[in-house]
Amino acid sequence: MDMIINPTVVELSRLQFALTALYHFLFVPLTLGLTFILATMETVYVVTKKPIYKEMTQFWGKLFGINFALGVATGLTMEFEFGTNWSMYSHFVGDIFGTPLAIEGLMAFFTESTFVGVMFFGWDRISPKAHLVVTYLVALGSNLSALWILIANGFMQDPQGGTFDPNTMRMQFTSFVGLIFNPDAQAKFVHTSIAGFVTGSMFVMAVSAYYLLTKRHRDLALRSFRIASIFGVISTVGVITLGDALGYIVAHSQPTKLAAMEAIWETDPNPVSAPWNLIALPDQEAQKNIFEIGIPYVLTPLLTHSETQVIPGIRQLEQDAKPKIENGIKAMIALKAYNADHNDTAALATFKQYEKDMGYGFLAKQFAPDQDLAKVDASNLPSVLDKTAKATIPNVWVEFWAFRLMVAAGFAMLVLFAFAAYYSLKNQIERHPLLLKLAMWSVILPWVASEFGWITAENGRQPWTVYGWLPTFVSASSHSVGYMIFSLIGFVLLYSSFIIAELYLMFKFARLGPQEHHGHDEGATVGGGMAGKPAFAKPSLDRR
Repeated sequence: MDMIINPTVVELSRLQFALTALYHFLFVPLTLGLTFILATMETVYVVTKKPIYKEMTQFWGKLFGINFALGVATGLTMEFEFGTNWSMYSHFVGDIFGTPLAIEGLMAFFTESTFVGVMFFGWDRISPKAHLVVTYLVALGSNLSALWILIANGFMQDPQGGTFDPNTMRMQFTSFVGLIFNPDAQAKFVHTSIAGFVTGSMFVMAVSAYYLLTKRHRDLALRSFRIASIFGVISTVGVITLGDALGYIVAHSQPTKLAAMEAIWETDPNPVSAPWNLIALPDQEAQKNIFEIGIPYVLTPLLTHSETQVIPGIRQLEQDAKPKIENGIKAMIALKAYNADHNDTAALATFKQYEKDMGYGFLAKQFAPDQDLAKVDASNLPSVLDKTAKATIPNVWVEFWAFRLMVAAGFAMLVLFAFAAYYSLKNQIERHPLLLKLAMWSVILPWVASEFGWITAENGRQPWTVYGWLPTFVSASSHSVGYMIFSLIGFVLLYSSFIIAELYLMFKFARLGPQEHHGHDEGATVGGGMAGKPAFAKPSLDRR
């Protein structure tokens, strides 16, 4: 644990993993959301026996299949990347981190992959009720996959269920229940899954709006639009509510993330009137906001659900970190002495005394003379403490604006879904072409929210890979800069080709629509079920 990785390699490793994760998460939300929308449509088909709902399920299912295939291809790469680019991290938490990933592969991934084939090709081979069960199993499998991945991520955010073993120099399992029921993991799982429902809803609504604007596949589009808009309203309310709950958890487990998210530099002694920054331009070097527009009396109840709890600012958090850094330095020096001689009980006792702050000592290594904590003395301790304390704060500008872009996109979708559902339920949606155009062009909003949501979560965890225990700067593998540049370019080119393929196939099959793909007659489908009638003669949604 004495090895310090080349900072350039660390930053390139971070950039590569960030791009890999963001690329992958372009596919994940749609998979999570579309599965349950498909299950909803198919449930209506099984209950009502109306063929149009079977047609809807099959059509949207084909678009789901394209997205699912490419999502699997990008997701597998990420798991291998932990071993190739983050070997120190994998060594440090492998026993804990590997367990949920292994369960995800065995329990969720195989469940989803096994039944997805039956879902696509089993329509005429099994009964409608059996096929509906299969569709629900696909939906369950995709969301179980997200659960186990987010349990693994939850340990990085708030390490529960494990302790550090000075003999093996690794984190060891102590509680499987603690790992699974980590509040951060559970809240993030529900938040992420429901965000996927929002994505699926917006996708279906946007494509349906396109059909209504171009006067194609009207019967399918009206029904799909209605289901998606109602699903979207409920999901968006849920994702905003769970986002608030997740913020409340973050306030307790990662106060530095919360302070950066809200650009709070000074602790307000009067929490009742503390303003919430609607807009700000943070200057991390000067530790102030160059410009800000705040709303008084909002911050404390919004973030803490109380009117009396004081929210610590960044300056206070830096001062609070300094005693932890001092204790962490003592812990790391004692740990090194114990590793040199496992019979040194005094060193082990000292380490145990300061063990909970070990990560802060680890973080201080990069600022110690010659990166040797034993050389930290009274003359250079203040400088080491100051630099390390500042390093405990994530990039405030990125955190502040990523969070606000996510929230802004979320509330914009809520308003759009609400109007869309209202006019759809009143059978008046076709009278509002501007709303349909807005729905069509807003298809990108859920991806904007999801991507900036992950930036908020992961940037806010910095400078830690495992919060409070393992700093990012020492977690990477010891590759050369040239290797990292080469692999980074390769990943960007490969994943960009996946995105291009996804967009091409999605646009192609969305433009084709269900009739061309399933071989139904356009006039018979949208015109009331009888050949020869005008295509749009019957606006009712009661056609069997």
